[in-house]
Amino acid sequence: MNVLLSIAVLGLLIFFHESGHFLAAVLQKIKVSGFSIGFGPALLKKEINGITYSLRSLPLGGFVSFPDEETDSLVQPNDPDLLKNRPIHQRAIVISAGVIANLLLAWIVLIGQASFVGIPNQPEPGVIIMGIQPDEPAFNSGLVAGDRIMSVNGKELGSGKEGIMNLVNIIQNSSGEELLFERVNEGANDTVSIIPAENEGNGRIGAQLQPNLPNEVSKAKNIGEIFNSSNSQFYELLSRTVIGYKSLITNFSSTAQQLSGPVKIVEIGAQLSEQGGSGLVLFSALVSINLAVLNSLPLPLLDGGQLVLLILESIRGKPVPEKIQLAFMQSGFVLLVGLSVVLIIRDTTQLALVQQFVHRQ
Repeated sequence: MNVLLSIAVLGLLIFFHESGHFLAAVLQKIKVSGFSIGFGPALLKKEINGITYSLRSLPLGGFVSFPDEETDSLVQPNDPDLLKNRPIHQRAIVISAGVIANLLLAWIVLIGQASFVGIPNQPEPGVIIMGIQPDEPAFNSGLVAGDRIMSVNGKELGSGKEGIMNLVNIIQNSSGEELLFERVNEGANDTVSIIPAENEGNGRIGAQLQPNLPNEVSKAKNIGEIFNSSNSQFYELLSRTVIGYKSLITNFSSTAQQLSGPVKIVEIGAQLSEQGGSGLVLFSALVSINLAVLNSLPLPLLDGGQLVLLILESIRGKPVPEKIQLAFMQSGFVLLVGLSVVLIIRDTTQLALVQQFVHRQ
């Protein structure tokens, strides 16, 4: 049930991203040919004001269709209401609207939680292990998802962001050295010995970390407390996401191993939803922010890549030649599809069920 819930949340966030593009176009009276909920063959179709709305067989996410992209469109190529014929700033608004929609949704979700559920209490001591990579030091030592690390070599880690930073610093500065992790899982305490592997001068153990967030929440005293808590959470999630992508660019060889594909994202969502409503809210906000930051990257097929083409057009005073645009998009398609396949295969082989089957053979 938790897996289905996390899949539904992921699909809804993608749908909301596409809705941002759709509304930005419609509000500027830019021609839109279709808006679809899901992917695959259409189950239901209805045309309203020249726009075909459809429900498709895989109701996860959605997409917007523009006449510009259709070779059989009846709209004249020089129609001023085509997206490609609009001024650069109007096209930039349409392209950016998906990112803005995801950021806005994450903020609204956090405000909704603070208003109707309550304000999350301060993180408790310790750091939670969210996921383990096979054949890495954490995996070989016996650490499992759900373990709470309280101290290392007798030194308490603290709580929240400080606890994670303390643990990361200890690991990075201890490659090849034995570390004794005090862990708690389902009320049982024990000590685990781990020797971080060396990676470009830093130690690593192959584990995903998160603060030890309590399930309990406190009722907000006033609207100011609601906004202060929501804004603080939003800023922390956004800054952590940006730092993560920055590390991916500046230190790709080590950070790439921590990339998560859709399978891993769903697994993490299922684990967070087990913590109750606050965990599911955290998952929704975090993935929505990740979608926004990811789509902002200046890569082909992403919104950021489209904005790069617009910037080049504004500098040149005319559009980038279609052949170059096509090559740009095709290279991005190969890159993103290839990366997605690799991540799906890797993440699937790391699932606990698959690991149990493999070790049983």
